[in-house]
Amino acid sequence: MTIHLPQGPYEPRTTPLDLAPAGAPLASRTVFSAAHVVADPYADISPDDPAAVDWDATLAFRRHLWSHGLGVAEAMDTAQRGMGLDWAGAAELIRRSAAEAKAVGGRIACGVGTDQLPAGPATLAEVKAAYEEQLTLVEESGAQAILMASRALAAAANGPEDYLETYAHLLRQASEPVVLHWLGPMFDPALEGYWGSSDLDAATGTFLKVIAEHPDKVDGIKISLLDAEREIDVRRRLPGGVRCYTGDDFNYPELIAGDDQGFSHALLGIFDPLGPLAAHAVRVLDTGDVKGFRELLDPTVELSRHLFQAPTRFYKTGVVFLAWLAGHQDHFTMVGGLQSARSLPHLAKAYELADRLGLFPDPELAESRMRALLTVNGGVR
Repeated sequence: MTIHLPQGPYEPRTTPLDLAPAGAPLASRTVFSAAHVVADPYADISPDDPAAVDWDATLAFRRHLWSHGLGVAEAMDTAQRGMGLDWAGAAELIRRSAAEAKAVGGRIACGVGTDQLPAGPATLAEVKAAYEEQLTLVEESGAQAILMASRALAAAANGPEDYLETYAHLLRQASEPVVLHWLGPMFDPALEGYWGSSDLDAATGTFLKVIAEHPDKVDGIKISLLDAEREIDVRRRLPGGVRCYTGDDFNYPELIAGDDQGFSHALLGIFDPLGPLAAHAVRVLDTGDVKGFRELLDPTVELSRHLFQAPTRFYKTGVVFLAWLAGHQDHFTMVGGLQSARSLPHLAKAYELADRLGLFPDPELAESRMRALLTVNGGVR
């Protein structure tokens, strides 16, 4: 039956994409999905109150990702760190998810930042202490640490040397190798000039110097600059044994497939809605079938580029919207009210692109929810 979307009439699919059941663990690539949080829609809170999280639904979604063989990147940008989820909420999320990962044998890595600091200027000593507090919690939970880019450090640092000294201090404190995360200003404008320069070549030099001076403490790096050429250049300059985890939601198929000089592993927000398909594609890649891998993942790029279009930081709205349509949660409510951050035409296009890919386990449910959203938010036409 035709559904009338803002962009025009559309005939929804009647069956989902036919994927083989999850099988052997992923072998050729290490793959994390950054995971969203599910809000409690019945919490009676005001815009100034801490986020109210539906813990059962949030943990169920992580079990869904683990069941397909993906790792979970927890308490990251996709979980609305700094955009609705404060440090107290993130700390609870880390504790709960790490315990769940241990119970089911899932792989987990968690974000370490400085978002417990109060608003306003902070000293470098305060930035280090905040990082250390979060690093301790993540390591005590049994999860791998991801050292995220810090707004407070971006504001406090006077140049590259402050970054070098801060990260050297933190890496000396880490008990196990960590993942370093370079998040570009398209994801968070407050991170403009990270690593001490707005010149990306200079910033890259500082980033690589941190890694070169502490290769035994760096498991890998996650680059989220939406710049495939820069990622490939950095990847080729990494010390042996240090992995590159692509965070490029525009160019991930080619970066994961790699070339004759190497490849990227993955830590991606787009793998939240693409989880089962992404895992299946990597299992195809495990057999050496690069062409089959690309044939599965290349068609998903249009959806990903749509969700991550500028202003990119609001991609979380589309991710949660697709989780609702797919039946992973019963509502389209987000912490911080972020469900209002994308327009109805944007969401309708996301529905169409995802449905064409066959991402919805129950296409009829997705269609009925899309119709309900159109009625409530757009009126009857």
